Amino acid sequence: MAALSPSDDPRPTMFDRWRERYLGVIASPRFQKWAARFPLTRMAARRDGERLFDLVAGFTYSQVLQAFVALDLSRHLRRRPATTDELAIRLCVPARHMRVLCQAAASLGLLHRRRDGRYTLARLGAALEGVGGLKDMILHHEILYRDLSAAAAFFRGETDPELAQFWPYVFGAAAVDAPDAAARYSHLMSETQRLVSDEILTSLDFSDVRHVMDIGGGTGVFLAACAALYPNLSLTLFDLPQVAPLASERFAKAGISARAHIECGSFRDQALPRGADVITLIRVLYDHEDETVLRLLQSAYEVLPDGGKIVIAEPMSGGAVPDRSSDAYFALYCLAMGTGTVRSAAEIGEILKSAGFGKVSTVKTNRPFVARIVTAEKTVNKS
Repeated sequence: MAALSPSDDPRPTMFDRWRERYLGVIASPRFQKWAARFPLTRMAARRDGERLFDLVAGFTYSQVLQAFVALDLSRHLRRRPATTDELAIRLCVPARHMRVLCQAAASLGLLHRRRDGRYTLARLGAALEGVGGLKDMILHHEILYRDLSAAAAFFRGETDPELAQFWPYVFGAAAVDAPDAAARYSHLMSETQRLVSDEILTSLDFSDVRHVMDIGGGTGVFLAACAALYPNLSLTLFDLPQVAPLASERFAKAGISARAHIECGSFRDQALPRGADVITLIRVLYDHEDETVLRLLQSAYEVLPDGGKIVIAEPMSGGAVPDRSSDAYFALYCLAMGTGTVRSAAEIGEILKSAGFGKVSTVKTNRPFVARIVTAEKTVNKS
């Protein structure tokens, strides 16, 4: 579609003209100076200033976080407080640099500075330890930082992001040509999948389900979690052959090999196995373009029995109400991967309907920044 020329634009409404003037006033340096001093606007001006500064300095906050994790400061400060000089010696970091890092981490709530000048782990820093896979993801961000270093060129599509090479499976089975590549991304997926699995199993009841098939289930983290809660549940994992040995090992350690079956294949190239009354797609759709997603959902519809259900769990866009975690993080991550997109629950619902599904619904989760859930049912018109 050709870009609209100024003459093609719809005529501005009275509200549009008012808003243009309003924003012009806000953008005036003279107004900003006045607002910072005037008693009735001073607090709002300060809040706006603080929010802007957080956006300006956000990239350094993320680097402080990565250094905090890479140096494992939480482990060194979990049992007892320490001075920056002690930490500098222990971690082979120049004393001045360690003082800056600890002070920065304390300002971000990761550490707490005591009155005697020593630092101890703060609640937020301790919580970092308890969120499965989060530390691995933070360390993995080193690649994303490089991909975003030339931001304008990145958004113009002029760069060659590294993340596409880190996640080769999104381009099909043929793209995963080395076992070490499968092991690399499978480890990160496994570590971060635990948190998503907890969110799903807290939000949905599988007690009436006979057989679950997890498509693109990786090393079987979700199915192993299902098996622990539902001892009579039959399980099928469908994923690339490169990750099958890791899933088989997990199932054997969990003692569920007798009821957890592994089917190797790529949903891009092969038909899905039959037999499950529930199909789960956990952090799968946002890795792929609409055409691939539609074909996958059509395949799922085909193999499900009448009344069978599909569960989609992944980060989802806020749509008409933009969401920071999905629209300012996961959406950029997908761009860097070179494929896929973060969709809203409504957009996923429309694709599900196009694939034939009915009774589409959104399930509320405790932590939507981890995952949102959309479910649908195979309904057959018998008339």
